[in-house]
Amino acid sequence: MKNIFSVVCASSAFFFFLSSTSVLADYEDGVEAAFSGDFDTAFKEFSIAAQEGLSLAQYNLGILYFTGQGVEQNFELAFKWTKEAAEQGHLNAQFNLGSLYLDGQGTQVNISEGINWVTQAAKSGHANSAFTLAKMYQEGDFVDSDLVAAHAWAAQSEINEHPEASILKEEIEQDLSVEEIRQARRVFAAWQIE
Repeated sequence: MKNIFSVVCASSAFFFFLSSTSVLADYEDGVEAAFSGDFDTAFKEFSIAAQEGLSLAQYNLGILYFTGQGVEQNFELAFKWTKEAAEQGHLNAQFNLGSLYLDGQGTQVNISEGINWVTQAAKSGHANSAFTLAKMYQEGDFVDSDLVAAHAWAAQSEINEHPEASILKEEIEQDLSVEEIRQARRVFAAWQIE
């Protein structure tokens, strides 16, 4: 019985390998087509790989639907595919999904869900997400203004090498007391431990 189980598992693994190799080939064909400006082919190839569950393809398919390249623009399908990729941990998709929720494109506006997705991406190292949160907390967009949180998010975007993060962090510091800066640094330090 043990030998049969091993053979079945090995066959399943081999099938998965062949299947995933085909999915990657479809995706790579889509990337090549997109870079050459052939968005019709890119759409076709990304669709195949996305249906098979490849998050990169789902993310790119979402972008094609969002921009209307290679396919008729459709925000609902852009949302669907972006969400599929985000739920698999694709950082850019998580940021985009948060933006779609915040703007109500392809879905109903859902501020808390949008903030959750942008935060998830930011805490996972997405520099633009952290920068966006810093600006949101600085300006009070979608959230209550909170300069301590803004500073902590600016520091997070800085550590993830956002090109404008240092400037934003210094700008925010001008409006904070010494104790508030210490508090922001403690918040940021706690995130690094998590």
